[in-house]
Amino acid sequence: MDAPLASLRRAVFRLAEQGAALSALYHRACLVGAEHLPVKGPVLLVGNHGVWGYETPAFFHLIHRSTGRYPLGLAERGFFRVPLIRTVLPWLGGVEGTRENALTALRSGALVVCYPGGARETFKRSQGRYRLRWERALGFARLAARAGVPVVPFAGLGVDDTFRWPPGEERLCVRLTDDDKYRMPLVMGLGPLPWPVRLTFALGTPHAPPPPDASESRLRSFRDGVAASVKRLLTRHPHA
Repeated sequence: MDAPLASLRRAVFRLAEQGAALSALYHRACLVGAEHLPVKGPVLLVGNHGVWGYETPAFFHLIHRSTGRYPLGLAERGFFRVPLIRTVLPWLGGVEGTRENALTALRSGALVVCYPGGARETFKRSQGRYRLRWERALGFARLAARAGVPVVPFAGLGVDDTFRWPPGEERLCVRLTDDDKYRMPLVMGLGPLPWPVRLTFALGTPHAPPPPDASESRLRSFRDGVAASVKRLLTRHPHA
């Protein structure tokens, strides 16, 4: 990487760190259950996504503040079709969510964050608040089995209250790509800002990974067990 681009990348990262810290402060964000995260070594965090994925910087900021580790996020693969996102996201700790990228990160000892609901949870409508969209999502279960790493479930509380859906929400969408799941809803905040709701990120007890040769039924059972843990953590939220 040439020097000007490297300088730009560092500047963007510093700006993003400052924005994440301000977001955490604005939302009085807190991390519960940080003792479930190892101080070193690979681990896969799996949980629910908020509308627009807005909560992610604050979540990553709290993890870094608690552990000293920078998380690596597995981003929805379709976002990498958008030129600006494709360029900037890796600068901020996001990689295209392929199994190869995830395995490489875990084998290097990274703390990896996965949102199995992907764009379906990020671009949800009002009826999708705090609902997991993990249908047929076995990728993280296969990844945990192949890498042999524990899965720490987490729940984002308040993440679907930072914005509100206006009347006629089904019509008020912007398409990022031709795929219907990348229809970004237009939502409302408090003027130019999101609503100042409190964000709480609750981490649960780690799940031991399935064996490397786990059957499809075993992987489905593992996925459902992790989803059940996330749902239990979500019951702490009065609106979940």
